[in-house]
This record gives sequence, structure tokens and C-alpha cells, in this order.
Amino acid sequence: MTDTRDDKVTIPALLARKTAGPKIVCLTAYDYPTAKLLDEGGVDLILVGDSLGMVVLGYENTVPVTMDEMIHHTRAVSRGVRRALVVGDMPYFSFHLSPDETIRNASRFLKEGGAAAVKIEGASPKRLKLVRDMVEAEIPVMGHVGLTPQSIHHLGRFRVKGTRADEARRIVDDALGLEKAGVFAVVLESVPVEVAAEVTRTIKVPTIGIGAGPACDGQVLVFHDVMGFTTGYMPKFVRKYADIYAVMSGAVAAY
Repeated sequence: MTDTRDDKVTIPALLARKTAGPKIVCLTAYDYPTAKLLDEGGVDLILVGDSLGMVVLGYENTVPVTMDEMIHHTRAVSRGVRRALVVGDMPYFSFHLSPDETIRNASRFLKEGGAAAVKIEGASPKRLKLVRDMVEAEIPVMGHVGLTPQSIHHLGRFRVKGTRADEARRIVDDALGLEKAGVFAVVLESVPVEVAAEVTRTIKVPTIGIGAGPACDGQVLVFHDVMGFTTGYMPKFVRKYADIYAVMSGAVAAY
């Protein structure tokens, strides 16, 4: 676990970890008590992921999650954090219509939600321009390539990305494009270990892996998966550190 001093985690501090270490520790949180627990435990970066749609709100996937729902949960998380850097996940269709609306939605995470940055999926030319626009508006941005869950209807199902040579090259190029556009970090989701290692060697900003192997500069997992607080689909790469569901179920039965 990382240093638990009161020093606030900043983006320059995270960038320095790329070369100086230690690895960046990241987990998701969606409410005040969880955020407080993670912050006190020394987690460096807390992602208020749109995964809350599936984990907390009971949606089938992340697509239905709204901006108002994301801001509501981000605000709760921010109230529980003193040290960690909070990142708000831009939900589906919050950055698809125009640059002005994208910046307006992104700014809500900082102004209303108390976050320090936002995360955006994808690296198409249009998406890269949006990243540049947000950075120009002084909104720090984290990129996300590989498996992009908001594209589930296009993909058909969640699967590892980058197993073919052309896909692997695209992931490296996408990460480079995001770096050039001004992101401070790139999430690599469900990509082969070799591809994640190549991206990590190639770009100068930290990589945060989720199902992408140990070569990344940091790791992120969904809090509920790590704690065993779920009965649904569990990705193969997830390591459960507890079985909270069984403990709570037993406590309810005892009551």
C-alpha cells in the first residue's frame, strides 16, 4: 500500500510516479463511507466510475447512467476524501454532441462534484479534439483505451482488445494520441500483457491497468469486485480480497 501521509495527491505527483515510483493505487468508489475508507487506507486515485450504473444502480450496463447521477455520486465521494485524487467518469452521451456541451459537462465534475479531473473513453480524432478542448479549458483529463464499456452495443460483448496485430497497433497509437492531446494518464482495460507493456514503455504519462497485466504504472479495480460485494459477473482478472457479501448476508440472517 502507498504512503498514507496527509500530502494531497496531485497530477504532477502522479506524473512523477511514472519514473520514480511507487505504483499508483486506484479503486472505484461511489459513496462517502467507501471514499473515506479508501482515502484513509492510502489509495492514491479514486475513480467515480460509470460502473456505478451496474454496481450500485442495478442497470444492465453503463449506457443508461446520466450526468446528474454521476455528479450526485461524485459529490458524495469528494466529501469523504482528504488525500486522494478524485476522477469523475464522463458517462455515455455526455461528450458526443458538441465541444461546448462536453466542456460544460466536464466542468460540472469539478465545480459541483468536487473532483480534480475527468475520464473519457476512446481516442478517435473527434475524441482527441475534445480532450484538447477540455485541457485548454483547464480541465485535467484521463484517457481510456482498449475495452471501452460504453461501446457495449457496438461490441456485442465484453472481450479482450488487442489480440490481433492491427488491434494492438491501434491501442498503442491511441495511447500516443491521447498523450499528445494532453491527458495526464491512460487507463488500459482488458488488453494483453504485451500490449500494455508496450504502451507503458512508449508513452510518457502513467498507464493504469484493469485486466492489463503488471507492467502498467498503476492498477484500478472496481471496489465491489475486490471486496467480494457482488453476486454477478466477475472478470477473470479480478482478485477478491474479501467476501463481504457472505459476511453481510450472514449478519442479516442473524439479525
